[in-house]
Amino acid sequence: MYIADLHIHSKYSRATSKDLEPEQLAAWAARKGIGLVGTGDFTHPAWRAELQDKLVEEEEGVYTLKGAGADAPRFVVSGEISTIYKKNDKVRKVHSLILLPNLEGAENLSRRLEAIGNIRSDGRPILGLDCRDLLEITLEACPDAVFVPAHIWTPHFSLFGAFSGFDTLEECFEDLSGEIHALETGLSADPPMLWRCSALDKYTLISNSDAHSPSKLGREANLLDTGRSYPELARAIRTGAGFAGTIEFFPEEGKYHFDGHRNCGVCLSPVEAEAVDGKCPVCGRRLTPGVLHRVEQLADRPEGFRPQGAKPFESLAPLPEVIAASAGGAAAGRQVEARCELMLRELGPEFYILRQAPLEDVRHVAGPCVAEGIRRLRAGEVARTPGYDGAYGAVELLSPAEREAYVGQVSLFGVEKPARKKTTPAGKVRAVAPSGAGDKAQAASGPNEAQRAATEAVEPDLAVIAGPGTGKTYTLVSRIAHLLEQGAKPGQITAVTFTNRAAGELRERLGARLGRRTARGIHIGTFHTICLELLGAGDGGRLADPWEQRDLAAAALKELGRKGSPGRLLREISAWKNGGGEEDAAFACYERLRREAGWLDFDDLLLETLERWESGEAGTKKRARFTHLLVDEFQDCSPIQYRLVQAWRQGGESLFVIGDPDQAIYGFRGADSSCFARLRADLSGLREIALTENYRSSPEILACALPVIGENGGAPRRLEARRPSGAAVRLVRGGDERAEAIFIAKEIGRLVGGVGMLEAQETGAGRGARSFGEIAVLCRTRRQLERLEFCLGHDGIPCVVAGRGDFLADGTVREAVNYFRSHPERTGAPKDLLEEWCAHRVPSPALERLINMAVFFSDMPDFLENLTLGREADLLRRAGAGYDAGAVTLSTLHAAKGLEWPVVFLAGAAKGLVPLERMGVETDPAEERRLLYVGMTRARDELILTYSGAPSPFLSAIPEGWLAQSETGSVPASARAEQLSLF
Repeated sequence: MYIADLHIHSKYSRATSKDLEPEQLAAWAARKGIGLVGTGDFTHPAWRAELQDKLVEEEEGVYTLKGAGADAPRFVVSGEISTIYKKNDKVRKVHSLILLPNLEGAENLSRRLEAIGNIRSDGRPILGLDCRDLLEITLEACPDAVFVPAHIWTPHFSLFGAFSGFDTLEECFEDLSGEIHALETGLSADPPMLWRCSALDKYTLISNSDAHSPSKLGREANLLDTGRSYPELARAIRTGAGFAGTIEFFPEEGKYHFDGHRNCGVCLSPVEAEAVDGKCPVCGRRLTPGVLHRVEQLADRPEGFRPQGAKPFESLAPLPEVIAASAGGAAAGRQVEARCELMLRELGPEFYILRQAPLEDVRHVAGPCVAEGIRRLRAGEVARTPGYDGAYGAVELLSPAEREAYVGQVSLFGVEKPARKKTTPAGKVRAVAPSGAGDKAQAASGPNEAQRAATEAVEPDLAVIAGPGTGKTYTLVSRIAHLLEQGAKPGQITAVTFTNRAAGELRERLGARLGRRTARGIHIGTFHTICLELLGAGDGGRLADPWEQRDLAAAALKELGRKGSPGRLLREISAWKNGGGEEDAAFACYERLRREAGWLDFDDLLLETLERWESGEAGTKKRARFTHLLVDEFQDCSPIQYRLVQAWRQGGESLFVIGDPDQAIYGFRGADSSCFARLRADLSGLREIALTENYRSSPEILACALPVIGENGGAPRRLEARRPSGAAVRLVRGGDERAEAIFIAKEIGRLVGGVGMLEAQETGAGRGARSFGEIAVLCRTRRQLERLEFCLGHDGIPCVVAGRGDFLADGTVREAVNYFRSHPERTGAPKDLLEEWCAHRVPSPALERLINMAVFFSDMPDFLENLTLGREADLLRRAGAGYDAGAVTLSTLHAAKGLEWPVVFLAGAAKGLVPLERMGVETDPAEERRLLYVGMTRARDELILTYSGAPSPFLSAIPEGWLAQSETGSVPASARAEQLSLF
């Protein structure tokens, strides 16, 4: 029989001793008498590399240090993963222990997880992934893995946790519940507590130390009567055969045994906590429920029940604590340490001393007090003070008077034993020294008067001004449904959206309302995708992607010997093709090079379609598609797009345009913000309807956003909040840009209730109801996104990045994209195809980012089309990251258009950024103000504006008293070097 501790952390975990090495683990395991240790943190690549270098496989799936003897402690590959996600309308935080058959299996699983989230910044990675999906990925990547819900009762991060867990295992793991065979009890619980829940009878109850330093090894452990190979270990855990029981921490010593509030020094039993309605009697805030209280809630058996076939267990305490509780002193003090080292040297490993060593031998080496303390420990004669709310409990073996008596050689039988402190619920109160929801909400209530008018209007031409959060997409869907009810055929309806993502959302909503078959018959797409379809594949030339167009512009400038930015030249050419400016030599050179290459650029695609339509070349069948034309985000139309709308409208029966002039933010790309006014002038019979009831944002958010946009002049803006009052809009000043980014990362951690144990305790009870997917960070430039991505990654917060990045211009990326564009026969998931492509090439950060973008697409043609035609909002990239894993969205303000989140950070709301001031870049103040307005109105419940230096001058329009202002300091120089070297 041997002892195993399967749950530890490496030096790469936060809150772990940084000097921890495999050699130290082996030395401490031998010191403790542990035969098998989990390696910990298999996901961290540096730790895996260290293990590969220092370990050798001794038995199947079990390792020892290279050069160690046959009796040396063994290692098995293990690690812990934190999942934070929303399920059944509640944020869930669950830690899972995973045992793997070998280091190769660890590498395989790590690669799968890297496609989902950031697993490099911390040894215990945080994923916004459903626990059930993590289990499925684990078993697919490594079928022999053992998956164990960790410390299942801990309030903040566990399967049954009071704050974020489930009431049943089946609710968590659903159809894969049968793949769970064992549960980890945790330090604050022991088997008798779990025996009270009949639903847990079929699981093997394992115990581990969850050690973050080598000295904490073996606080809890498992007794195994098997060989030391992974298959035998896995079989024992799965079936119980060969699993001989556990060594337990006294549950009262755990940090969460009783209810309590550490800041107020309040520690209560479950009955006492119920008597005060779960609120702290000192400050009135919610208590942190203890493990015992949670067990009481789920138990269906009385205290003391023991199921048939239950495995035995022993309750022990670490040797330094036993010495201190017996002879006095501090467990970490020098005197206790010296006595502990003497006992280990003279008597043997710690577990032998605590469990088996003759008491006379102990007395001879360590004295009578320690010998009596160990006797009482083995007999369970221990006085216990329960831990609570993150504070460890304590055990007492001998009172001070008893120690004096034993030191004075008083007979063991002449001393009265201490009365055991009761930890039942009948104890007294103790005070201890402190140590797109807007549309859904609107749809639920049915259409309002303005929406009904827009849906049922009989006029052939209708313009709907839809402010943010007023149910624009809901109204568009309702209008299409009404047209069908009035006799229109699906093939006679074309809906034009601004992004591919918006097109997909519209298809999905129409499918849900009308049925998928009907929805598939409706033509939905962006101007460019519709024109590409109308022209036909290869008709007029291949469409060049943005980087090929940039190469053409660069070649034209080089041929003419002119300096300048290719991007700026492309903007000037686009303006010329839209009817602004005159052609010059660079334009003519660009057009010649384009024709020689056989390419069309984005404007050519629209111009070619427009020319055929206006010349009458378009056939009757194609024209029938536009019997009823609906255009979303009409305010962002360019002059060419406006002409296309007019051309497609000719001969049709109805035109429906919807959008908001106050959200026109693409003038720099040629969009005409006056297109509503132009349509009003061109169509004398145009009817206009305004949607003003806002179902998205709180009144506080609208009260700050409306004055900002009001500075653009014109008629007063009306938006009537239909949401209840919420949190005040916050304005936070950072000492510098680094401090601003770090504040955002820390505040996101607070919003989700802490991403680690310590942060969860500091956040406090009852707070942190957000999931990562409910949070977005928006900013003006892509440069800001890099800083934010780094800071969130440093804290282990999963995120996705929206928008195009410079990595798309990298030569290796262009090579890959061109290959798959020329090999359409390669079907399959883009991520898998790109990984196969990269396996035969030199690794590249740019290619890794391309793969992280590919995980959002199911087929390669769709991915390539989005790379070519997609707007910022269509392009997402996993940061460090398939499965539907919740993640914070990092986005430019432009890419956030049309989206919404419960919580929005608007970073860099500073002078020089909003409005943008950059050498050689001219911005329109009115459009910049609209851009800020768009960003502010993405928020539903909470809006946090951050800046460093001076605030944006646009914020001065917000009336005094509406902003809750605060500051955060600068980052110390020492911290910058360690944490923010990227900058």
